[in-house]
Order: sequence, then structure tokens, then C-alpha cells
Amino acid sequence: MPRAIISPSVLASDFGQLSAECKRMIKGGAEWLHMDVMDGHFVPNISMGAPVLSCVSKGVPGIFMDCHMMVSQPEQWVNDIAEAGGSLYCFHIEATSDAVSLINAIHARKMKAGVAISPDTPSTAITDEIGAVADMLLVMTVYPGRGGQKFLERCVPKVAELRARFPEKDIEVDGGVGPKTIDVCADAGSNVIVAGTAIFNAPEPENVIASLKATVNTAQARFSK
Repeated sequence: MPRAIISPSVLASDFGQLSAECKRMIKGGAEWLHMDVMDGHFVPNISMGAPVLSCVSKGVPGIFMDCHMMVSQPEQWVNDIAEAGGSLYCFHIEATSDAVSLINAIHARKMKAGVAISPDTPSTAITDEIGAVADMLLVMTVYPGRGGQKFLERCVPKVAELRARFPEKDIEVDGGVGPKTIDVCADAGSNVIVAGTAIFNAPEPENVIASLKATVNTAQARFSK
């Protein structure tokens, strides 16, 4: 099993102080920052794009930006996100007809490639061929497009199915994840945890980050037995 990684979702941060908020999370123990890019087409909301990511990259040297691309034409934005300092480019399987070619294009720009599935998309949409070349698989546990939604536990079996097929792959969960819902995610095999309000709104975010990480590590210890 790959190691536990906590990726706070900046959608829950104070956008007026975005660089400072990212630094606060890194100081609290976060390794990645989850950047939700929305285009108003694939999802009805608009959030941030490459110009904002570029500013964050300059303001927070060395930041690992886990870019979740909720966009209709993910092929279109690979170069812009790479030039803005993106570290991982995660696109939705529902938005492309040629995932393998897109993954190759992402790798050509020296970014890690992630593949996301929405709540109504089965895990089998990520074929063995796609999963083999991707660096990370993302199972959405809410409908993409806005923060603060209720966790959909019916999505968790997809994590277990993907973990069974890809034992060494990073598997991320995103949506409604926090101290009350982390156990089922970790037990199913997810190792990359996206949490927004549960971390950013906590009085001591470093304690929430440590707790989420410890839960994943405990679950992984059971997997490795």
C-alpha cells in the first residue's frame, strides 16, 4: 500500500489570503494542496484557473498542487496548468474519450496524472489499461462542483474495487471527508485524503491532519498483514 497523504481542499479556504492559507496547511502537516479547477461547463460552478495557481506557486515555493480538473475539455488545459506549476493533473473520465492519450500528454509535461470518477460512474470505467498508466485514481464521494456536501457512502465500494485491482496505486477520496467519515474510506483502501471544511474550519487544523493520517496508517497496517 502507498503511504498516507493528506490534501486539504483550498475550496474551503479564504481565497483572499490563498497563499497564506496554503502555507498554514503545510505548516500543519499537509503534503499536498487540493486545487479545484472548475470551468462552469463540466460543473455549474466557476472557481480558479491557471493564473491563480501560478500566483500560489510563486507565493508558496515547493508546493505540491493536486489539481482536480472539473472541466469539459481537460486536454485543453494541460499546458497552462503545467506552466502554472501544477504537480498533479487529475481529469474526469467522463470528460474525455481518450484517457490514455491524455495521461501521456500530462506525463510529457512532467506532471503526475490522475483519473477521477463521479458518484454515478462505476469504477470499471477506469479500465486496467487506464489504471496502469495513471499515477492516481480519484473516487468522488460527493457530486463535483461545490464544497460542503454530504458524504455519499455508496461510493466507498468503488475504492475497495480499485484497491483490489491496483494495490500499489495512490487512491484518493474527495467530498464530505472528515473525522466522522475517514474510517470507511481508509478501510476501503484510500490513501490520499481530500478534506476541506473539516480541516480549514478546525480550531487546530494540524490535529485534524494528524488524525486523518493516523487513521489511514492504521488501516494500511491491516492491509499489509
